Amino acid sequence: MPTARKPSGTRSGTKTRQLLACLEIGKLLTSTLDLGQILGVIMARMNELFPAKNWSLLLRDDQTGELRFGAVVGIDRSKVEGIRLGRGEGIAGHVAETGEPLFVPDAKKDPRHCGRVDETTGFRTRSILCVPLKTHGKVVGVIEIVNPARKALARWEGLPVLQILADYAAIAIENSRLVAEVKRKCITDDYTELYNARYLHETLDRLIAKCRSEGCGFALIFVDIDNFKQIVDTHGHLLGSQVLREVGQTILSCLSPQDIATKYGGDEYVIILPGRNREEAMHIARRILDTLRNSVYLSSEPEPVRLTASFGLALFPDDGKTKKDILFQADNAMYTVKRSTKNGVATAPCAA
Repeated sequence: MPTARKPSGTRSGTKTRQLLACLEIGKLLTSTLDLGQILGVIMARMNELFPAKNWSLLLRDDQTGELRFGAVVGIDRSKVEGIRLGRGEGIAGHVAETGEPLFVPDAKKDPRHCGRVDETTGFRTRSILCVPLKTHGKVVGVIEIVNPARKALARWEGLPVLQILADYAAIAIENSRLVAEVKRKCITDDYTELYNARYLHETLDRLIAKCRSEGCGFALIFVDIDNFKQIVDTHGHLLGSQVLREVGQTILSCLSPQDIATKYGGDEYVIILPGRNREEAMHIARRILDTLRNSVYLSSEPEPVRLTASFGLALFPDDGKTKKDILFQADNAMYTVKRSTKNGVATAPCAA
């Protein structure tokens, strides 16, 4: 007996919903760079077209090939925040490596299935449809449909439109990464990979406005490497830049996550310490100086470098009420050390 066909109206309605979903997401891609907003719409539309117990969008790390959860539907996001799937691990890892979609009707019988996520979340995976997110021939992530509700998925009837939506997601992810990289380069020093002077000034403007509004303060430290010209004369500009990079990493190693290290110019650094008082800032400055003294730079070169630095410290609003004033006071305190002993820390006098 021939199998009854679905009414044409139902099939037509499904095609219409699929087309509208593609049009909506395509329009969204041209109107916003907000990755969270775009992925949210994509996941919502996918779930409408292909209902399932659980959806997951995993992002692929360019360097390691690991997958992390970028968006989930059907389980608590907090339960998967720290999970990382290694290169090729699980169905998702397999699809990320091969770049080909895969349907697994019985996950328990498939040796590629990784039960680690189920164990962590308490979810029970029975079947999986996994689609790669590809752009310019590169896999940037995968989408997993777990325990799909429609049998049509098992026959791959929904795969073409699903792949289109996955391609949209891949474009959104790649665009977001490119924009983030452009923004990062605009505020990052090429040599040291610390924040640059532009970011310093933007941050000070925001921080001063916040402190004026909330009645709080911050400390600022100027750092200048002692006798840096001698290092360049001995080792050349290329290795001199390497020293600047290594010094920047030394400074970062002495700071807390809320502190901000910037490369200001030449061999100068400026450190912003939000919420720090004078005593705390002096302690941090001395810790950085001690670490610099005890470190060896260009350690792989025939003539490694040891160095010291001069530090100047000022507080907002105690030592200056404007960005120009606070920078001047810290710079002036640093030059007080530079012109006398070097290899030390000085603090600006409190404004009268």
